[in-house]
Amino acid sequence: MAMEIATPIHAPVTSPASNLIISATTAVETQKKNRIQVSNTKKPLFFYVNLAKRYIQQHNEVELSALGMAITTVVTISEILKNNGLAKEKKVLTSTVGMKDDVKGKIIEIVLGKSDKFDSLMTPAPEEEAVANMGEKPVEAEAHEGKKE
Repeated sequence: MAMEIATPIHAPVTSPASNLIISATTAVETQKKNRIQVSNTKKPLFFYVNLAKRYIQQHNEVELSALGMAITTVVTISEILKNNGLAKEKKVLTSTVGMKDDVKGKIIEIVLGKSDKFDSLMTPAPEEEAVANMGEKPVEAEAHEGKKE
């Protein structure tokens, strides 16, 4: 006599712990890929400027955010990109948040979009591009190195 063994079908687990894990995963997946959280103590100013250029190039916009004393750094980064014709301001949001000991902290978020001139300004000159691709000095630079003036 043959005996059938029933294979249980696993129902989705609905315990609070698994919901928490699913929620955390979803939050990580939906986190903005074009957001830069700026600190005025971690990296130099032009690290953030160059990173913002790269994000604008990849995502057509960048969101810069900062707390407290780093707010001036975000504003400076934004102004550098705008003054160089690389970005245009899309949105500025300021707010305050409660912190320890009932102190209010200030937050700023600035969203910059790609300017109309961005691609032409970011395209390197043919000589610069050749040097960057080869990782070598231009021939003219090598010729001048051997000469004493």
